[in-house]
Amino acid sequence: MKIEFDKVGHSAKTFHDKIDAVSFEGTLQKQSHHRIVLNARLSGHTKVQCGRCGKGFEQTLDLPLTLTLSDRIVETKDDLDIIEFLDGMVDITYILLSEVNSIKSEYHQCSECRTNDEAFEMEF
Repeated sequence: MKIEFDKVGHSAKTFHDKIDAVSFEGTLQKQSHHRIVLNARLSGHTKVQCGRCGKGFEQTLDLPLTLTLSDRIVETKDDLDIIEFLDGMVDITYILLSEVNSIKSEYHQCSECRTNDEAFEMEF
């Protein structure tokens, strides 16, 4: 789902996107001429892998997300939660995929490994 950057105004514009079992909904609101604030929530579930034993399991998602979107190159170290859309289109699906892939790349533990305190060593 793409939304033109210039079509987002100072009143909040709602959006909803979904990929597989992950839902992404929230609002876009113009902050200044070249900046939009995205306030959203990721909910649903996605398959992740245990960082300890390697088993796949479903991770439930219910996460708030606040980002700044810009249609210009931003050179600042003050705010690292900025996504630049230089083509004038805000790509909601791209943001959703990026957030899901970021969650998948984190370190996760399955319920078995989370409750197991013994030293873990596995030979391959």
